[in-house]
Amino acid sequence: MPPIATIIVNYNAGPVLVECISAVIEQASEVILVDNASHDQSLALVEARFVSDTRVTIIRNDTNLGFAAACNIGARAAGQPFLFFLNPDCICGPDSLTRLYHTLLQNPKAGMAGGLLLNPDGTEQAGGRRLTPTPGRTLVRSFGLQRLARHWPDLLVDFNLHRQPLPSAPISIEAISGACMLVKPEALAQIGLWDEGYFLHCEDLDWCLRFTRAGWDILFVPDAPFSHAQGTCSKSRPLFVEWHKHKGMSRFYRKFFRTDYPLPLLWLVLAAIWVRFGAICALQSLRSTNR
Repeated sequence: MPPIATIIVNYNAGPVLVECISAVIEQASEVILVDNASHDQSLALVEARFVSDTRVTIIRNDTNLGFAAACNIGARAAGQPFLFFLNPDCICGPDSLTRLYHTLLQNPKAGMAGGLLLNPDGTEQAGGRRLTPTPGRTLVRSFGLQRLARHWPDLLVDFNLHRQPLPSAPISIEAISGACMLVKPEALAQIGLWDEGYFLHCEDLDWCLRFTRAGWDILFVPDAPFSHAQGTCSKSRPLFVEWHKHKGMSRFYRKFFRTDYPLPLLWLVLAAIWVRFGAICALQSLRSTNR
């Protein structure tokens, strides 16, 4: 059994949480479930299914501490050197985690690896392989200019790469998704844990950028599939999630690009972030009114 601790942060994931653990448990030495004060039946279902399985450890937080803080709690409790962070709505394919593990072992410069995230219909999901969303790339996406990328591919590139042809072998990329992320112990010792200043969203981009800036490669492994029912834990509070997503984006840009880009450009990006959040709130309010 590979020396891997799978860390799953749960918040009201429901029955899919049992399926998530069942699919990954034979590919890891232990599973650490960190629950952020769920109030559904997900923990009860896990306890009933894995009551006698000593490989499964449940850590209960009294309040919702956020994704990054819960990941760090799981990391500190892990008894294995390799840490695999997996969303509770993400189902590991047969041998997918094993494939990530061997890929990391075969690449000394690689600090983390992620697999192929699939939508329930089998199509590749956005976010599994990405470029770093620099301020310039974010403005391109905010104004929909990525649609013109075929004319100016170097200038108007979309930071989501899922529409590009699937590579035939593992490749080094700038960022993967925190939904499915295996981390090498040597890299973790150098980089440190997740930034708990993020509550939800963008903490994975933060970690990826810290890894790459320290000289570690990040690998995307196309033959390690994971089915991801994105949004299972967040669908009950969409505006709460959007608030923290946009707050995380703002923190990410201020943290990493404050001295790398002209201040007017950074201000424009930050303004675009909060204008977008306002538009989402207005649209949500309109939909609620029309129901």
